[in-house]
Parts: sequence; C-alpha cells; structure tokens
Amino acid sequence: MPKIAFLGAGSTIFAKNILGDCIYTPEIGGLTIVLHDINAARLGDSLSMVQNMIGASGRKDVSVKADTDRRSSLQNADYVVNAVQVGGYKPCTVADFEIPRKYGLRQTIGDTLGVAGIFRTLRTIPVLESFARDMEAVCPKAQLLNYSNPMAMLSGYLQKYTPINTIGLCHSVQTCVPMLLKTLEMEEYLDSCRWEIAGINHQAWLLKIEDKAGNDLYPEIKRRASDPHGAYDMDWDLVRLDMMRRFGYYVTESSEHSSEYVPWYIKSKYPELIERYKIPLDEYPRRCEKQIADWAAMREGLVGDKPLHHEKSHEFASHIIRAMETGVPYKLYANVLNTGLIPNLPAEACVEVPCLVDRNGVQSCYVGNLPEQLAAINRTNINVQLLAMEAARTRKKEHIYMAAMLDPHTAAELSMDDIAAMCDDLLEAHKDWMPQYK
Repeated sequence: MPKIAFLGAGSTIFAKNILGDCIYTPEIGGLTIVLHDINAARLGDSLSMVQNMIGASGRKDVSVKADTDRRSSLQNADYVVNAVQVGGYKPCTVADFEIPRKYGLRQTIGDTLGVAGIFRTLRTIPVLESFARDMEAVCPKAQLLNYSNPMAMLSGYLQKYTPINTIGLCHSVQTCVPMLLKTLEMEEYLDSCRWEIAGINHQAWLLKIEDKAGNDLYPEIKRRASDPHGAYDMDWDLVRLDMMRRFGYYVTESSEHSSEYVPWYIKSKYPELIERYKIPLDEYPRRCEKQIADWAAMREGLVGDKPLHHEKSHEFASHIIRAMETGVPYKLYANVLNTGLIPNLPAEACVEVPCLVDRNGVQSCYVGNLPEQLAAINRTNINVQLLAMEAARTRKKEHIYMAAMLDPHTAAELSMDDIAAMCDDLLEAHKDWMPQYK
C-alpha cells in the first residue's frame, strides 16, 4: 500500500502529470497520496484536481488528502516528490534577471546554471535540508524523486550531504530523440532505433543513435540538419545544431537553455549572434508571466466537482514507483552521483546516466569515458555546480563569488570585480531567503 508525499503540490499542472500518471497505473495498487504546500489556496486547487482525476479513473483504491504540516505529510511515506520553487517568480526570479541585466549580463532561462541558477540553488538547499531532516525522522527509507531545478546542484547536494535516497529526474532525455527525428522527418526509426545518452543534466549528449540493424543514423541526421533554414525547419534549434556541427554530438536540452551554459552565443560584443541563432533573451520571465495570465482559464478546466481524464505524460515517476512496487525492471535516465560511471568527469559530480530500477531501488549504469570534447564542456558546468554546492555547505560568500566567476557565460561577459558586485546585489535582494549569508 504505497504512500506518495508530494512537496510543492501547488505546482498544479506538474502535480497533474506526476500523480495522474500514478493514478492511471493500475499496478500501483492501494495508493495513498498526500499533498503539501505552503500556499493553502494552490494546495486546495491541487487537491480538487487530484480528486477529479481519481473520480474519472474509477479507482476505489486511491485516496488523497492535503496537509499543510510537512512532517505529518511525510509520515511513513514510501515515495517523496519534490517540486518546490523557493522565492517564486516574484520577487526572486525577477531579481535573478533584473540585477544581472544592470551589469550587462543577459540570460534566457536561468534555472540550471549561471548567476540565476547559483542563487536559485542557494535559496533552495536550506529548504531541502529541512525536508531531509523530516524524512530522516518519519520516513528514512523513502525514495526522494527530485524534480526541482537546478537539478544537478540540488540532487547532488542531497546525495552528497544527506542520507536520503535521492535521484534527480528531468524530461529532456526522453524527449530528445523523438523531437529530433520527428523534426527531420525520420519518424520511421522512432520505435526501433537504439540510442545512448549521458553527461550532466541539461547538457547530456546523444552519444550514439542506430537503426535496428545497427546502422549509424548520425550521418543522415547531420545531413538533414546541415541547412537549418531548409526543408526541415530547424530555425528553433540553431544553437544545438551549431554545437553538433562543431563538436560532433547533439545535446539534450533546448537551444535557449544551451545558449547560456557556454560562452559563445550570448555576447554583448557581438549582438548579431542573438539574431543569428534566434536566442530568446529573458525567455523564462516571459513564460512565467504567460502562465500567471493563463492560470485562471487553466484552473477552470482542472478544479471543481467534475471528472478529469488524464493522458499519460513522459515523466519517469510512475514507472519508478511501479518498478519498485512490482519488481518488474524499468530503464530510465536519472541524475545520480558519479561513482565511476563516467570516469573522465569528476567523481563528486552529479551526472545524468542510464539507470535500472526494480524492487531493490535504483541502480546506476556504467557509461565509460565521454568523447573528450564533450567531457571538457561538461566540466566547465560542473565547476560551477561544485562551487555553488560548497557555498551552500559552508555558508561562505567567497564560494558564491568563485562559482559565479567560473560560470562560462558570466566570465565571458563580466570582470571579476563586476561579478563580485553583482553577487553582493543579489545577496541583498535575496536576504529574506538567504539570511545565513548576511
């Protein structure tokens, strides 16, 4: 009789995907769901939404309740889903974009790396540490499924510094190959091709892709993608295509994300690059504003006393829980500590690799060395991740400065003095969420 505790359940659409998948997985029998959030209104919406899905499913062996007490929500949980965003869009995300912009540093998404990613990490880790302490007390054997960004820094910190069984889950891996092949009109290979992906979150690499006979599909992919303005309309993916052309491999996460993980595309000295690669600066704030504006209409379709049917999403959570409950193995991609899985990446890094899950839990799979150019790019991002995690562990400002100075995009745009001053401004803006750095 598994119990799922969902922390950050006010993320109603995301909760719908994760919990709807579980409700519509009959092998997960006798399911108890507890929703927790600090926003009582959004928590109520999510409760109504889950009740509507249970009603539409016809299942009598699934129950749900909402609880504003976190430790009570976690009591005897078997699985804990984390989807919190500390500080919200306003004021924290707004500050993460507006303050760097004053220094001439432009960003696109800011949820994974860069200055915005560092500060998102630093205000989130103390909250996750409190989650871990509660879990140690009331559900020490539970499997924590972390969906919050920055994925590698948050998951890696929990894995290194707490005893909680933690894996980080994203959806960029499982959508990478289908989207690429559909765009290039190679759908005939979708159900039969074999592919391998590994690296770090949002910067994992499509290392191999073959048809069922073992023929390499990369030459045809590169041929079709060689003219992104041509027959296959890949104007939306110009950064990834350029990186594939120069480094030989396609990267999992989108071009708008990828543009701010490296030093080559968003450059004030070369503003024409923004237009050439169609990079949407300040994209995440625009998305947030649109979601806020659209919420009233979306809410109407989710809450209220009416059945809510659900179509399975591409998230991994329900597959993990089913495998652990039934013992039937499942292969997925997860973010785990690099215990020799990719030898030419740092041992303390959080890497995204194939994993197998069954009743014994999640077992990471050995990958081997990445092509050296790919490992080199990953290491520039891992440097930032490790220093930001060190800042969170030590609560020392100097590690924040170091993390920002090592960020590839930030270092390509700003002097070290400006980077330090920018970090000080961000510390002041976030002082209510990061009092330990006063």
